[in-house]
Amino acid sequence: MNKRLFVWFIAAIVAVVLPLIFKQSFAISLFCQMGVNIIFALSYNMLLGQTGLLSFGHAVYFGLGAFFSIHALNMISAGTLAAPVSLLPVIGGLTGLFFGVLFGYVSTKRSGTPFSMISLGLGELVAACSLMFTAFFGGEQGISGNRVAGAKVFGISFGPQIEVYYLIAVWAILCAALMYALTKTPLGRMANAVRDNAERAQFVGYNPQYVRYFILILASGFAGVAGGLSAINYEIVTVENVSTTTSGSVLLMTFIGGVGSFYGPIIGAILVTFLQVALSGYTKAWLLYFGLFFLIMVMYAPGGIASLIELHRPAWKASLARLLVPSYALALLAGLVALAGLIGLVEIIYFVKTQAGAGGEMSLLGIKFDATHAMPWMICAALLAVGILLLRLVMPKVRTSWDGVTQLLRERKIA
Repeated sequence: MNKRLFVWFIAAIVAVVLPLIFKQSFAISLFCQMGVNIIFALSYNMLLGQTGLLSFGHAVYFGLGAFFSIHALNMISAGTLAAPVSLLPVIGGLTGLFFGVLFGYVSTKRSGTPFSMISLGLGELVAACSLMFTAFFGGEQGISGNRVAGAKVFGISFGPQIEVYYLIAVWAILCAALMYALTKTPLGRMANAVRDNAERAQFVGYNPQYVRYFILILASGFAGVAGGLSAINYEIVTVENVSTTTSGSVLLMTFIGGVGSFYGPIIGAILVTFLQVALSGYTKAWLLYFGLFFLIMVMYAPGGIASLIELHRPAWKASLARLLVPSYALALLAGLVALAGLIGLVEIIYFVKTQAGAGGEMSLLGIKFDATHAMPWMICAALLAVGILLLRLVMPKVRTSWDGVTQLLRERKIA
């Protein structure tokens, strides 16, 4: 079997097996959000990673696709539209394509910073319209629907969340496969050429504006598909779907995962969705942690998580990765010590500031203590200081082990 086909086969198997292993309703709902965000992030990577277009308004196509899909869902419920609910993402995709044609003609006339500013302006324009035209956008309360109102197809009503999960999984794999196939087409190759050097692309007979325009149209269509799936999953669409917050979120997913590879946004979508859902349920300071995580990624891994994977691929293929394990394990241990101290200090500060009138008794990781006493503060500060000191001591060993592996790769003519 072809190696690439094998990867897609494994992805399909994982998608089928996941809800059988994690049967909790919370887990299935989380997987649904991940599936939607995977399509959304991959569509954004068509702009940023493949064509070099930094957009601050990609949520426009996602949100408008969701709004048109929720209205179509209500028409299905009213009996005025004869279509299965499973095809609502097609309506979202066509909506994204339409507005991609409309807005893309204006925004792709320029690249670089002008494109980013135009996309931001278009995003703000649509966000403002969503509060003005309440008949279509529903105002601040949004538009809600009922996904079980349509006719059942093969006995599937999309009432149980597991049925929605498999619908999202099918669409996610299909869209991911199509977007991957696009990277192997002449249009996909020219998008990379325009990203790297637009002038050279123009010298060989291609118009960079047309390339950017076609890519934006296709990316908008896939974003609209994600919006349609979001409408089915949540059964409500609000102004937040077209807001700059949503545009910023997909940018973070793509950047953290890595814009230099196709699978990077998939990793970013999974990780960021998990952090947003899991951390927000356990701590009020989750935005601070998320911001610090993004800051660390920008400083030490600007290529994203995928770049770290690609960096270690030669060592893994040459069976030299084991030489990095001891130093990496020490660095991980030191990092966990520093992280424990940081989390302790942040949680204590948040508790004291937000619940000052409720007494000093608080619980952190099952440990109860009085936040008003000096001892917890001293312990957390000591953990943070010791962790940072250990990191400073361990990092030279990490660099030494990495230099040794790099030298062995050069000797074997692998790197």
